[in-house]
Amino acid sequence: MIKLGDKVKDTITGFTGIAVARTEWISGCARIVIQPSVGKEGKLEESQSFDEPLVEVIKPKKIKSQDHFTGGPRPTAMQKLTPKRI
Repeated sequence: MIKLGDKVKDTITGFTGIAVARTEWISGCARIVIQPSVGKEGKLEESQSFDEPLVEVIKPKKIKSQDHFTGGPRPTAMQKLTPKRI
C-alpha cells in the first residue's frame, strides 16, 4: 500500500517522486499523484497521476505527511446566521 510521503516510481514509465495524493474513483480505480523533484534547471516539474497497482515504493516515508488540518479558519453556521451589529 502506497502511503503519502513515500518516494515512489511508476513501473511503466519510470516516473519517480513523492506520493502527494491518492484519489479513488467511483469506478473503483485508485490513482497516486507523484510530485517529481526539482529539474536540472531549478524548474518545478508538474505532478502526474498513475494507477496505484503500477506504482512501487522506493523509500517509505521519505517525507512525513502532516497530521493536522491546514485549510485555515472557516465560519461556523452560527457565524453565518448572526447579523453583525454596528
